Formats: sequence, C-alpha cells, structure tokens
Amino acid sequence: MISSDIEITRENDPQDMIGYISDLPDQLGRAWDMGSRFPLPAADEVRQIVIVGVGGSAIGADLLSAYVQPICKVPVILWRNYGIPLHAHSAGTLIVFSSKSGNTEEVLNAFEQARSSSAAKLAVTTGGKLAGLGAEAGVPVWQFDHDGEPRTAVGYSFGLLLALLQRLQLIPDQDEAIHSAVKAMKKQQKQLAPDQPLDSNPALQLARRMQNTWPVVLASDFLEPVARRWRTQIAELAKALAQFEALPEGNHNMLEAVHFPSELHPASLMIFLQAGKNHNRNLLRSRFTRENFDQAGLPTAVVEAAGETRLAQQWTSLHFGDYAAYYLALDYGVNPTPVPLMQEFKARLHDAS
Repeated sequence: MISSDIEITRENDPQDMIGYISDLPDQLGRAWDMGSRFPLPAADEVRQIVIVGVGGSAIGADLLSAYVQPICKVPVILWRNYGIPLHAHSAGTLIVFSSKSGNTEEVLNAFEQARSSSAAKLAVTTGGKLAGLGAEAGVPVWQFDHDGEPRTAVGYSFGLLLALLQRLQLIPDQDEAIHSAVKAMKKQQKQLAPDQPLDSNPALQLARRMQNTWPVVLASDFLEPVARRWRTQIAELAKALAQFEALPEGNHNMLEAVHFPSELHPASLMIFLQAGKNHNRNLLRSRFTRENFDQAGLPTAVVEAAGETRLAQQWTSLHFGDYAAYYLALDYGVNPTPVPLMQEFKARLHDAS
C-alpha cells in the first residue's frame, strides 16, 4: 500500500513495471560487468563515435554523451534518424547501432546505408533483425537479455556503452563511479519505493503535484538528458503531456514565455532538476529562472540529485523521475506498460511501406 488511495496490484500494473524500475540500479551494474567481456569492434583509431538509435534505445546514448563530454578524448554523437550522416562514413568513425528489439526501422535503415562505409561498426541489441544483419556482415553484436519495454532497459543502453568507451581507452576508469552510482541509487530507493507512505516518499509527493498539470522539466549539463527522460517517462507511463527545457539555452528565449495565457499558469508545474556537480553558473541560472517563474505565478518544484559524483547524481535524478512517472500513471488510473498508440503508429508505417 502506497497511501490510503493507491495500491499496486496485478490489475493496475499487470506487466510489473514497478519491478523493472526497482531493478534499475542492479541493471546498471550488470550492464557494466557485461560490457567488460564482449568482443571489441575492429577499430585501429577512433576519432569519433556515432550512436544510432531512437526512443528508449537512444536515451542511454544521450545520457552517455552528456556524462562523458568533459572526460572523453573524442566526440560522441547521437543520430536519431534514418541513414547516417556523411561524416560517419569515414575511417576513424565507430558507429554503434542501438536497438533494444533489434527491429527498429530507423536503425535497420542506418545499418544498411553504413554497410559499405569505412567506419568500424558495433550492434547493441537483444536480437531481432539487427543481430542477424550484424552476424551476416561480420559486425560484433553485443547481445543482452531483457524482456521489458525498451524504456526499461536504459541501464543496458548506457552501461554497455560506458564500458565500451573505457575499454577503447577514451575515458578514465569508471569502475568506482559505477559502483558509487549503484550504491547511491539503492540508498535513495529506500525513500521512493512503493512501501513508503506519502508523507515520506518525495517521488509520490511530486506525482501528486503533477496530477492534472502540464509539467515542464528543466535541467542543465549532465542532467539535460535526464529532463528528456522525465518527459518521455511521463508520456509513456502516465500517458500525459509534458515538456523539457535545457539551461542555459532556455534563459535566452523561454524566460519571455511567462505572460500568456496567464489563465493556464495554475495548471503548469515547472520542475527544476539540480545537482551539486552542475556548473556553478548553471546553478545560479536555475535559481534565478525559478524566481522569475515564481514571480509570474507559475508553480515550481526542485528535485535535488542525490549522490557524491556526477554519475551518481545523473542516475539518482533519472531514477527519481521513473518513480514519479510511475506513481502519476497510477494516479491517473492507467496501465504504465502498454503504448497502444505508438504500436498502432508503427503498424501504419509498416503498412505504408
């Protein structure tokens, strides 16, 4: 029992989404260990990494790129589209094709276009057509087992790739950072878990504030892709509209958007994700932006990331959002797992091809 009016049952969570959310710290640790054992792609010199993916398989790459920017010797670029960019055809490029199912249309199209390129290649998947194409083309396939939705495999899509970068000697050793992040997530989890009542569960409290509002999630630095993750989790779990904004970019345009329509202000909630490891100027920007919204009559909330390291703060912030989106789904009375409109859309695309 979560509180006097919410209970997790087989009826409202038949596919056990809460089980996948609860397992995320251990999943991240498993992915890191697995990534240390898989065969490396044949790449004499890597000058850039291009990761091809969309949806739940892309968010891990987003998180990775934001996290390693200050410490990686080469750029890590995410491609969320068909084909591959021209610069990715060159030698010195490592293209990673990330598709949890192995059947993602955009990723398969990119793989076919990259076949004749001089780039080194790697596939990350649970199987499907991508695993077959990789084996056929002699491309290493990092195959993992996971029976949940792609969005529940974010620990794999991040942890495997972080291990890849370390093994290619492009970033410093991350073993201690991973274990610190897992430890911080498990410590925070004791507050966020379903057995914690409303008065001591901050994720449930925030879900209650989000109900019947338009949440806007703002973050900077290595938390920027976490804000995107919050938005996608609110959409896919709670079937609700939300928005995310990046700072400092939002200070150059969004600040002026607080006047109209003023009658919708009470139905908004501006959620600021912050971490002690954020750039000090971005922390200042976050505070001033929040003050501007408060003065304009826009409700605000702050979620401070737990943990001592950048990686721990990124992942505790992400995990908090997963719990909050899950509780919001239960508040709305919807099953947090199926995404029927997305499946229908994919079917229409398939039929139109």
